[in-house]
Amino acid sequence: MASGVTVSDVCKTTYEEIKKDKKHRYVIFYIRDEKQIDVEAVGERNAEYDSFLEELQVGGPGECRYGLFDFEYMHQCQGTSESSKKQKLFLMSWCPDTAKVKKKMLYSSSFDALKKSLVGVQKYIQATDLSEASREAVEEKLRATDRQ
Repeated sequence: MASGVTVSDVCKTTYEEIKKDKKHRYVIFYIRDEKQIDVEAVGERNAEYDSFLEELQVGGPGECRYGLFDFEYMHQCQGTSESSKKQKLFLMSWCPDTAKVKKKMLYSSSFDALKKSLVGVQKYIQATDLSEASREAVEEKLRATDRQ
């Protein structure tokens, strides 16, 4: 079910800056006034994953957010001794269990609008707590999409 929430142009512009220009490491989105998805924070290109997690939770335990991260890791193909650096864009829906039901419903029903406007994201992840949003959990999900 669509929520009627729109995606602001600055979301799309910032996404292109990450995808094409590699200007930033991540971007945090939020829904402003229950009407529009907007940019809340942008991470420097040298930012760490921990900074991304902190920014996702900056609103407190009752707030949901979306986060897009340009994730890098080393991948070794089977049968070779060389490993190569992989980069994958993932979009995370962060809705902690402590958020109000109405807010969680708004964010989950608006996730599709954001997905459609950010073309080229390799993986979508839904997280309700830090164990699902941890670097290890995310890397495991991204590696599952790699060719062996």
